[in-house]
Amino acid sequence: MRSRYPSASTFAYSFGPGPITPAIKILIGVNVVAFLVTLFVPTIVRALGLLPAAVVHGAVWQIVTYMFLHAGPMHLLFNMLTLWMFGVELERMWGTVYFTKFYFVTGICAGLTQVLLGILPLPFASQFYDVVTIGASGAIYGVLMAYAIYYPHRPILMFGIFPLPARIFVTIMGALSLLFAAGGSGGIAHTAHLGGMAAAYLYLRGMRVHLLSEIQYRYLKWRINRSRRRFDIYKGGRAEDVDRRVH
Repeated sequence: MRSRYPSASTFAYSFGPGPITPAIKILIGVNVVAFLVTLFVPTIVRALGLLPAAVVHGAVWQIVTYMFLHAGPMHLLFNMLTLWMFGVELERMWGTVYFTKFYFVTGICAGLTQVLLGILPLPFASQFYDVVTIGASGAIYGVLMAYAIYYPHRPILMFGIFPLPARIFVTIMGALSLLFAAGGSGGIAHTAHLGGMAAAYLYLRGMRVHLLSEIQYRYLKWRINRSRRRFDIYKGGRAEDVDRRVH
C-alpha cells in the first residue's frame, strides 16, 4: 500500500499495481470458473489435478490443467490476489504474449518437479507419486522470482507488517518453502514452489537454448575453418611496415 499527498488538504491511498492487464484477467477468470466447476463436479480434480502416477502413464495434460484447480476459496483468493499484485507490472513491461509464455513455463516446470520427485527410486518418492497436486502457486512463485529480479528494491510488506525489499522478501519466501519441504509438505506442495522459482530464474537469466542460433553459429564456424584451410592467413601490420602483407 502506498500513500499519495497531492496537497495539504487531501489524503488518498492507492493499493496494488493498478488496472488489471489482459493475461491476468483471463487467468483469473479461468481459475474462478474452474473452481466453480469443481464445486459441482469434484471428481474432476482427480482427472485434471497433477498425479505423477497418472502422468507417467499418459495423462500428460495434468502438468498444465493442475494450475487452474484450487482446494478452497481462500487458496484461490490468495493465489489470484498475488498474481494480480505482482503479475500486472510484469505483463505491462513484457507484453501479454511473453508474460503468458513465462507463466506457463514456470507452472509446467513446477509440475514436472513433482513428477520427477515422484519417480525417483528413493524412499520419499511415494509421498509425491500417488498424491494429487493442484493450484497456481508454482507459477505464481515464478512470478515472484521475476518481480524480485526486475524490481529488487521495491518495498513489500512481509505479512502485511514489515516492509522489505522485493529481493529479500522473495528470498525469505523461497527459504521458507525449502525449510517446509525438508520438514514435510504438510499438505502444501512446497517443492512445486521451489520448482517454479528455479524455472523462472533460469528462464530469465538466459539459460534457454536457442537451437536455431546454435545451428547458425556452428555452420558459420565450420565455414570459417574451411576457409582457413584454403588460404594462408597472416597477421596484419601497420601501413608503414615494409613487409606488411595484404590479405
